[in-house]
Amino acid sequence: MKDLAAELTRLQDEHLYRHRRIIDGPQGVHLNVGDKKILSFCSNDYLGLANHPEVVKAMQAGATRWGVGSGASHLVNGHSSAHHALEEELAEFTGRPRALLFSTGYMANMGVIAALCGRGDYVFEDRINHASLLDGGLLSQARMRRFAHADATALANKLAERDSGEKLVVSDGVFSMDGDIAPLPELAATAKQHDAWLMVDDAHGFGVLGKNGGGCVEHFGLGIDEVPILIGTLGKAFGSFGAFVAGSEELIEYLIQKARSYIYTTALPPAVAEASRTSLKLLQTENWRRERLQTLIKQFRHGASQLGLELMASETPIQPLLVGDNHKAMAMSDKLLKQGILISAIRPPTVPDGTARLRVTFSAEHTEDDVTRLLTALEQSQ
Repeated sequence: MKDLAAELTRLQDEHLYRHRRIIDGPQGVHLNVGDKKILSFCSNDYLGLANHPEVVKAMQAGATRWGVGSGASHLVNGHSSAHHALEEELAEFTGRPRALLFSTGYMANMGVIAALCGRGDYVFEDRINHASLLDGGLLSQARMRRFAHADATALANKLAERDSGEKLVVSDGVFSMDGDIAPLPELAATAKQHDAWLMVDDAHGFGVLGKNGGGCVEHFGLGIDEVPILIGTLGKAFGSFGAFVAGSEELIEYLIQKARSYIYTTALPPAVAEASRTSLKLLQTENWRRERLQTLIKQFRHGASQLGLELMASETPIQPLLVGDNHKAMAMSDKLLKQGILISAIRPPTVPDGTARLRVTFSAEHTEDDVTRLLTALEQSQ
């Protein structure tokens, strides 16, 4: 039997041990942790909708109408009119004929990849794709080939080696730990040239990028022909919970029949779907939230440059501060917490060895004074 105690000790010795913090109160830029009120820069609630009064009200009204649980999977009796309305609105939002809800982003990615590919097929993944995308490739039992990060030429070389079976190219839209944007026009052209599907998980792009919050595809002006399989999550910029895939009529019907993580999972609570519908409206109409994010990002990057801090290249709310050493990253995170600022230290295996970092993320609820306070604290924590 595996010696679990010894493995836990090893993780502690290598500064890779992870702890949970208990938050008392709603999500926001100010959190209650124990008896301390802290300023948080590590949430994916980019637009500040997780505790928006209209979203909360919609969820409360949904719970009053439909109760708490959905009762069953979508294919048994768990598919409510709230779910259906949200799917139709997400389809319109993404400019695609259909959308399909999943209970989590992890399940969406695993379910879609495994439904489309199997033994004898090939899945081509960016080397730093999210774990859910990599696990989906492994689950499918297709042959998985990983290409150099954001490198369409490297992808083309790997695609050229395969002339049989289905070929599925998979990439994040915005990479969750680096904050950079995938070169989707180049990836789309390469995939089309080699008769391959392109699947993009835009979990960190929706709501943040594009004039109307349409994410990476809107940012680059791409449509369903270039990106036929589009994944989004509702637990980040939407501020709620769940995920969806948007695509053609045939794709969605096929996934309903074949995606095991859709078929065999209890549907989201209808009240969550109602909250997400309100989030979707706010996401599209309140452009000031995206504008505020860009203001904060520019302020932070300028200030960090003046302090000599090594930021990774990113134009999104994910602003990683590269530290390198695991122990040093943990020490900086602890020093910031003592100053009332919460930023998680990201370490292997989430990121490659030697690239531990502080993953700074911004919300539209942050102020310029918050950013100034962060920069001051970082200067004192080096």
